[in-house]
This record gives sequence, C-alpha cells and structure tokens, in this order.
Amino acid sequence: MSKPWDHYVVAIDGPSGSGKSSTSRGVAVRLGLRYLDTGAMYRAMTWWMLRHDVDVHDPNAVAARVEEPEILSGTDPLGPTILVDGIDVGLAIRSDEVNAAVSPVAAVPSVRSRLLEIQRDVIGEGGIVVEGRDIGSVVAPEAEVKVYLTADPAARARRRALEEGGADVEATRESLLARDAIDSGRATSPLVMAEGAVHVDGTAHTLDEVVGLVVQLVEAAAGLRAGERVQ
Repeated sequence: MSKPWDHYVVAIDGPSGSGKSSTSRGVAVRLGLRYLDTGAMYRAMTWWMLRHDVDVHDPNAVAARVEEPEILSGTDPLGPTILVDGIDVGLAIRSDEVNAAVSPVAAVPSVRSRLLEIQRDVIGEGGIVVEGRDIGSVVAPEAEVKVYLTADPAARARRRALEEGGADVEATRESLLARDAIDSGRATSPLVMAEGAVHVDGTAHTLDEVVGLVVQLVEAAAGLRAGERVQ
C-alpha cells in the first residue's frame, strides 16, 4: 500500500556524533523508505586516496584523481553497504586512518562535485532518507522534510566513544569539535542549518524518541491526522 511520503526526500543534516546515522536508518525503516549515508561516500573516497598513496593534505593531488574510484552505495536501511571498485569497505572506512584524513578530502571542491553527482543519481525521484552535512542546503534543497540534528558536545562524544569501542571520551570530544570547525568553515558546502529545516536537539532523548520526532515531521508534511499516523 502506497504512502503519501513514498516519493519524499527526507534530509537529515548535522555535526559528527549527533546520531544522524542511527536516526536516519530508523526513520527509513519506520516509513519504508530507502537510506543513503553520504558521509560514508566521503570516507570511501578518502579510503581510496590513502590506498593509492595520494597526499590527502594536497588538494591538487586529490583533485587530480577524484574521477578514478567507482563508489557504489547500497540503500537498504537494514543493511547499508558501500563498495569502492567492487570492494566492500564498510569496515575499512571507519578506521582511525580514515577518520584522520576525511576532513581535508571532503573539503576539496572537486570531491564534493563528484560525490554530489552520485548522490543526486541515487536520490533520483525520492523515496529516501539522506543524511550528511549539506543535504538540505546543497544536495537536495527541495527536500520535502529537512532536519538539522544536534546534541551537546558531551553527549556526542559519549556516543561516538561507545561506537568506537570505548575510546577516550575527552579526546573524542576534542576530535568532534575540531571536525565541526572544519566542516563549518570550509568554503565549499559548509555545515549549516538549511533554510526551512527543523532543528531537533537529541541530547535529552532516546534514539527511538528522536526517530519518532522525525517521523512526526514527515507525517505532518504529508498532512496526516492523528489516526492516520505510523504506529
């Protein structure tokens, strides 16, 4: 049975560690939509550059090879995948080496231009929840629902440290704040709250509660009444 949001693009932006991935997958599952993690695509590009001994701190060196890797993102929220040249890099892109290199690679304009093309191709006619840092502002500015998801730095650091198997929380907090500064200050597609986006602060909420808040925004955009909403 079709739903009024079957063609929607739900854009979820926000800083690192704010819970975008878990929230986006949860919303996609609840609403029966596809899912795209654009951050994984930047990590995949970074992984490829490192594997091919490209100096990731040299924008010209990165730009010279940006067209070479083939990056393919799966859109199943229950089992998202990311392939580079046919290689499953789902685990490899979460390494410390990639973590340390992804910001300078993501700041290169030609990287963003190449991945923007791929992202828009995946989004197609909609029916998808897309997470990142410039979805509502650049990738899909006409998205039916735009969310800017945040949490205070301490909560973000605790979540990210837990995801990384018990990493030092304070060190993680400093790393997240440094990433925020880079993402917000870059010249191309900086991290901003898109026009028309709804700010959701997940600090005091559980994951299920945050997912529920975003689902309600989608339902409201679809004009559903209380009795028609997803249970």
